[in-house]
Amino acid sequence: MQNPINTLEQYWNYTEFKPLQEEIINSVLEGEDTFALLPTGGGKSICFQIPALIKEGICIVISPLVALMKDQVQTLNDKGIKALALTSGISYNQLDTLLDNCIYGNYKFLYLSPERLQQELVQDRIKQMHVNLIAVDEAHCISQWGNDFRPAYKNIQILRQLQPNTNVIALTASATAAVVDDIINELDFINPKVFKQSFARPNLSYEVYDENDKFYRIIRILKNDEYSAIIYVRSRKLTLEISKHLISKEISSTFYHGGLSNKEKDEHLNEWLNNQKQVMVATSAFGMGIDKPDVKTVIHFNLPESIESYFQEAGRAGRNGEMSRAIILKNKSDEQLVKNQFLNVLPNVDFVKQVYKKLCSYFQIAYGEGENFSQDFNFNAFCKTYNFNSVLSYNALQILDRTSVISLSKQFNRSTTVQFLVKGNDIFNYVDKNQSLELVIKSLLRTYGGVFDHITKINILLIANKASIDEDELIQSLKKLEQDGVIVLNQTKTDVQITFIEPREDDKTINRISKFIEQQNLLKYKQVHAVLGYIKNDNKCRSIQLLEYFGEEHLKNCGNCSVCNANTKQPANDKNLLKKQIIEILQSGDHSSRKIAETLVCSESDILNILKELLEYNIISVTNKNTYKLAHL
Repeated sequence: MQNPINTLEQYWNYTEFKPLQEEIINSVLEGEDTFALLPTGGGKSICFQIPALIKEGICIVISPLVALMKDQVQTLNDKGIKALALTSGISYNQLDTLLDNCIYGNYKFLYLSPERLQQELVQDRIKQMHVNLIAVDEAHCISQWGNDFRPAYKNIQILRQLQPNTNVIALTASATAAVVDDIINELDFINPKVFKQSFARPNLSYEVYDENDKFYRIIRILKNDEYSAIIYVRSRKLTLEISKHLISKEISSTFYHGGLSNKEKDEHLNEWLNNQKQVMVATSAFGMGIDKPDVKTVIHFNLPESIESYFQEAGRAGRNGEMSRAIILKNKSDEQLVKNQFLNVLPNVDFVKQVYKKLCSYFQIAYGEGENFSQDFNFNAFCKTYNFNSVLSYNALQILDRTSVISLSKQFNRSTTVQFLVKGNDIFNYVDKNQSLELVIKSLLRTYGGVFDHITKINILLIANKASIDEDELIQSLKKLEQDGVIVLNQTKTDVQITFIEPREDDKTINRISKFIEQQNLLKYKQVHAVLGYIKNDNKCRSIQLLEYFGEEHLKNCGNCSVCNANTKQPANDKNLLKKQIIEILQSGDHSSRKIAETLVCSESDILNILKELLEYNIISVTNKNTYKLAHL
């Protein structure tokens, strides 16, 4: 059997493991059921990939995240390792062929979602595979007390019946003690080897600041530390707004959210990964599976929804081991905002029933029918039709998705239809005057014969290829043709496809998941209040607060966080020095407190305290422009 360190060097070009990786790998190689709790950036995937490569056979990897599955499969394929993923949108014939490849094609990894395990074809083929390991990624999803609980994860037990002699490794980056126990129980582990790495990040400074003007604060933070950074926000609109603001202040920036096309996401991500842009402004849709070691600063412009998600997002800073910062900016309105965003929009059982019934009516699904029915879904049109609150309805749909009543596949689709209004010689005359559009017009006419007679749905990618232009350029050409009255153009966009997984049964369907709905609402309430407790506690080391949340004990102050720094009292001579520095600055003319703060290396609150003291003793005064000047000038 090959040595794990040799495999690591062969495929990853590393010569040593991160903490606990080697111990976890050896446990798996010895055939033990293994639990690995490693913080974000701890290198979880290597813990199952290396033993799977060493042992004969194929490793089955369960993951809830399609994007992460695709990313890992692509990374493995790039290393010359045969891996595939069973994602949505695969036909029965394709699925049949891919499963055959897993049995006969020397594949080393099969990635699939827990929902796939419900398919009889998948179960039958897994029985025939030589499975060397079962890896359960994001294992906290199997626990009802875990962040992002997915009932479909309970299907994973089926694998233990299909492959009774194969050991299992469960991996997660966020789990409380109760969640760990729940995972071990749900996966039917026998005498498991449990490995927990401390979540402590000595090189990460956790900071929380009250700030009325958050835009000003982020500029100061980023100007003082011109390294790669992430700013997390809670809305798509804010990603663009903040990114534009940063650019206006000469800080290179881009943005990322779930509404961008795949092409836009890739472009923005690559600009940031390659350090063409310093800052990525993003919603929580960004970051899973992204391993950029030189991120120096992670700023939360809005409050996170849970300690678990905050810990993962903050943990994307300082992966290279250098001192880095994780900063939350808060003000008086944030507490109510986070309650409005996460608590006041939790759907109760009755509302979920109402949404489900209207959803079935919207797609004209009769009682007892609808199983495996799929359709593009315009969410905004649905809410408008039934006068539903969009946020409340979205959360209801998320519940139906997580409980496998429906499946929501988030993918950007664009339906484009065209009909020509101009015929005969008029077309030729138009082409003579607009030579740049000739290839587009000819490609349309030669591909779609009835485009003069009726509205025709066209394939954007096909026409773009025929005209030898990219898709964006084709869209602009079509808009030009519409503007000139040559065609009628209609574009509709959807970023969701919906599939009904089970037949319509109205109340019976929702009654089966009512306890889940109530339990998840209670969990969300506890999570939000844990965040509020964290940002309000200015007396205990912030690192200790976070680590205690995950059950760690006997901890020491980190010495780096905003609480530890605030508790370090300044010597009297530092205070006198600051007074002297402020007076020297004001000798050159009037200045605002902000301008003084930008000049001096200290906190704005310290400067404001000194300014108050200087005002009391009439050493300085305030001008009619709200700036400060020396009283004798």
